[in-house]
Amino acid sequence: MDSKPSRRETTHERIVEVAARALRRNGYNGIGVADVMQQAGLTHGGFYAHFASRDALLAEAIERAGRDSAAEMDRRIQASQARGHSALRALVNAYLSEAHLQGVEGGCVVAALSSEMPRQSPTLLAPSTDRVRGLVEMVQRALPEGGTPEQAMVIAATLVGTLQLARTLGTPTQGKAMLAAARNALLSQYDPT
Repeated sequence: MDSKPSRRETTHERIVEVAARALRRNGYNGIGVADVMQQAGLTHGGFYAHFASRDALLAEAIERAGRDSAAEMDRRIQASQARGHSALRALVNAYLSEAHLQGVEGGCVVAALSSEMPRQSPTLLAPSTDRVRGLVEMVQRALPEGGTPEQAMVIAATLVGTLQLARTLGTPTQGKAMLAAARNALLSQYDPT
């Protein structure tokens, strides 16, 4: 029998969900406790009933953002595989898609935050590096038999870097062109079928 989450657990999850979106949108330094609590429909005073510190909230938000974006990526990959694509082709197409280009709040937390990750406290660095490792592992699982960990690292770095640069270009046309170029290069090298 499944137990229904308590009101406190539901509230906690709502705060983490709001923080995960805000983290991807604004970066580590663009999140204030008061803003997160307000967006969650709560008062600032209730924050410490749920979290010991701002870093504790952000650590949970990083983990939540990673789980959410991985689940969304898995959903897109499965849909693409259902249309007959290999796992790698499905992953590359989903990650370097127009939807992911525009979907910062719901997209990959690694692409949203990787340039900021190394400068964070140990409390935030640990879940951040876990997210990077998770992305590399997702790519490794998608590689055809015989794919190496080194290939997975190169592909993951290309995916993240391409998405970041495409978002930076300023126009959808230029961003889409960069995504297409990287998709073609990756697939011609690693999945030429």
